[in-house]
Amino acid sequence: MRVARALALLGSFDRRQLTVVALAGLAAGLVSFDSAVLTLGLPAIAGGFHVTASALSALGSAISLGSLLGLPPAMLADRLGRHRMLVASVAGFSAANLASAFAPSLGALAVARLGAVAGETVASAVATALVVEEVGPRQRGLAVSALTLAAGGGTGLTTLLYPLLAPDWRVLYLLGAAGLLAVPLLAWCLPESRAWSDAVSPRGGAPLRLLWHRPWRGRLVVLTLAGALSAVFYSPAGLLMALFGSRDLGLEPAEISAVIVVSGVASIPAFVIGGRLSDRMGRRGPGIAITALTALVAGASFRGGRASYWAGNVLWSVGSSASTPIMGAWAAELFPTRARATSQSLETVAGSVGGLVGFQLVGTLTNVLGLGPALAALALAALGAAGILALLPETRGQALVP
Repeated sequence: MRVARALALLGSFDRRQLTVVALAGLAAGLVSFDSAVLTLGLPAIAGGFHVTASALSALGSAISLGSLLGLPPAMLADRLGRHRMLVASVAGFSAANLASAFAPSLGALAVARLGAVAGETVASAVATALVVEEVGPRQRGLAVSALTLAAGGGTGLTTLLYPLLAPDWRVLYLLGAAGLLAVPLLAWCLPESRAWSDAVSPRGGAPLRLLWHRPWRGRLVVLTLAGALSAVFYSPAGLLMALFGSRDLGLEPAEISAVIVVSGVASIPAFVIGGRLSDRMGRRGPGIAITALTALVAGASFRGGRASYWAGNVLWSVGSSASTPIMGAWAAELFPTRARATSQSLETVAGSVGGLVGFQLVGTLTNVLGLGPALAALALAALGAAGILALLPETRGQALVP
């Protein structure tokens, strides 16, 4: 009933708002389609290039640095506008997909994915900022949940296709390059953010300088620290999830895809409920509680056999799907329009640094504990991140700061 009521609220969006949400959702879906290929295809990539789990951890570390490359263009979105940077970022990571499909070595694949992650960092930050700025105060969580649902659709499509194509992961990257076809649609039909147009002038101050002032500085420190701690666990856990299921539990590609499909289907209501819940009850309480519970169940998915793997991944997906629109709306509301995309990308960069640390820790701990226990131990970092979020203020229903 709550899901149906939330979906009905989409009808309260005007034509312009629906266009923005739909096209930003298209970009989010392309990002997640692209991101899911590496996770699902990792066992086949490892076999094709004849590399070890430690080498794959190094690959994950290198790719994490792509968010650093995405920071400058994401900052430009606060100076030049949301529209042009979203179009450019979709074109960039789609072209990187094409390069990934023809990568002759693991090193070449790492370079291509580095570029892709840079483009995805920009697209994710700009898409979230754009929808939050275009809808009303009581619709922001719902609008971000629509982006999350679109992203889930991209992941779901990759998941459905991979068992049919396995172990040929290159075809999926070729399909990801079809995002180039979406570039003209975004260029012609996506409107610029009115909030950004009203708030930003060509002579406006630098976004980073603005974020260094109170209260933005303290909020940025808390949010980036929480993002880094979360990524210590979730970056390696997300990338190595399929590898753990394949090598440690003996699951076939079809069963791993089945886990992801079931998790995705179970998460569909969570996308909408999480966003709507935060619009009604606030960002702070639900965000902290769901984030903490998600860390616990995600860690448990690496501590047992097939039953734990199934249950943990399904609950992990549900919790993540519910928390994503909450955290997306909360993070966007915490900062001014003149630096919103920059703040979003800085959080992503902090996550990349945390992911880099996480991959190094997994590579070290796996030699001592094994892959599953090593990943489960890092879940404590994500749990700590949930506690740090308590330092942030509530923002539900507040007007956006220009």
